[in-house]
Amino acid sequence: MAAMALDAVLGDPRWLPHPIRAVGALAAQMEAVTRKIIPAARAAGIVTVIVVVGSAGATVWLLVRAATAIHPALGDAASILLLATTLAARDLSGHALDVHRALAGGDLDGARKKAALMVGRDTDTLDAGETARAAIESVAENTVDGVTAPLLFAVLGGPVAAMMYKAVNTLDSMFGYKTERYVQFGWAAARLDDVVNYLPARITAALVPLAAALAGARPLQALRCLLRDGGRHPSPNSGLTEAAMAGALGVRLGGVSSYCGVPSSKPFLGDPLEPLGKAHIRRAVALMAATYLLAALLFLGLRAQVWERLP
Repeated sequence: MAAMALDAVLGDPRWLPHPIRAVGALAAQMEAVTRKIIPAARAAGIVTVIVVVGSAGATVWLLVRAATAIHPALGDAASILLLATTLAARDLSGHALDVHRALAGGDLDGARKKAALMVGRDTDTLDAGETARAAIESVAENTVDGVTAPLLFAVLGGPVAAMMYKAVNTLDSMFGYKTERYVQFGWAAARLDDVVNYLPARITAALVPLAAALAGARPLQALRCLLRDGGRHPSPNSGLTEAAMAGALGVRLGGVSSYCGVPSSKPFLGDPLEPLGKAHIRRAVALMAATYLLAALLFLGLRAQVWERLP
């Protein structure tokens, strides 16, 4: 709870060294090393995943253990700080609201640039509706990756498990592409990311209709679109929360996006009950916050129940 509060207040200050940047740097170095010494790209990718994820977990374990050896309170402080770096609710909402503010001010070019910080697609030619779609889809997907999934792993295994999850997530974001360079090397990262997100994605998607009721959105439409469209996405996990949020907002997500000038088409999720606009970005952020609250109550409540039954 303290880590959640710290993330809500501070987010991830740019001046503060962030563990995930260190994970990314290690991943890049390991790619160069393993590709050089292991001829088979898939095997090199597997070794890279093992080393990076294992190093992330071991480093956090050692840091917390060393801090606890000095004083138990220092160990708690280290755990709180490390856990806070795995949560991204503040930054996710901040980036999305930056896009909203730019659109509300009539600054489409600025909104495109802000959206480019959230998504990998080309944003320089998007209209206002497509810019809003990019921001909303990022909020929907990252509600799992940056909010509920690290919280679940934190509840299950503390800062070690949460940081190992973020390492997997980082590896997938770096290597999990079906390009000539990464289709084999990134196989392990992409598959492991699918595995670790399987349960969090489904719990989160199930909570979205309830969150929609709290946030004044469309709970029944969220459930309908989740059941109808959740399995249409190429990813076994991403489409679930996107479909539920699309239904809750009464908009249609998906369609054609361009990546490095190459169009990519994804299935439509939700129904276009309303034309996509800047107002839906704020509603998506509210949905994310309500879903986060429900997930925290569920996860921490279950943890408390288990703790009470321990001898």
